[in-house]
Amino acid sequence: MEKTFREQVIGTWKLLEYTRINTDGKRYYPLGKDATGFLMYTQDGYMSAQLMAQERPEYTLEGLHNGTLQEMAKAAHGYHAYSGQYEVDEENQTLYHHMEVSMIPNRLGKMQDRKIVMDGTKITITSNATSSYIVWERAPDHSKNSL
Repeated sequence: MEKTFREQVIGTWKLLEYTRINTDGKRYYPLGKDATGFLMYTQDGYMSAQLMAQERPEYTLEGLHNGTLQEMAKAAHGYHAYSGQYEVDEENQTLYHHMEVSMIPNRLGKMQDRKIVMDGTKITITSNATSSYIVWERAPDHSKNSL
């Protein structure tokens, strides 16, 4: 039996490319060409997206809240994250992300649609609102790993 669209997207995806198209039609890489990240869709209807630029400057002092405002601003500038529930439109192969947690406060409580194009072990996610194109590949299964 063929898997549903929802069943096909469930799992963990590793970032391959994150690009946007600016107003003059040129493609650019908001987090650099070597950005990395993970996207997760769980069976129970939750998702999490984490994207970051490589080589973000370290804080002078160790600790979650020990960076200066300038250090924290630079770190945040190279990072994008949000999570929450998601809904699936099987017919249109679209996912709806509910922004329950977001690095960008303006997005809290909002919903964003994500059009998905599946191609084997890769998916491309597009967003008309931001003219972004994000390519992910299915991450290896590490469920059997243990210490």
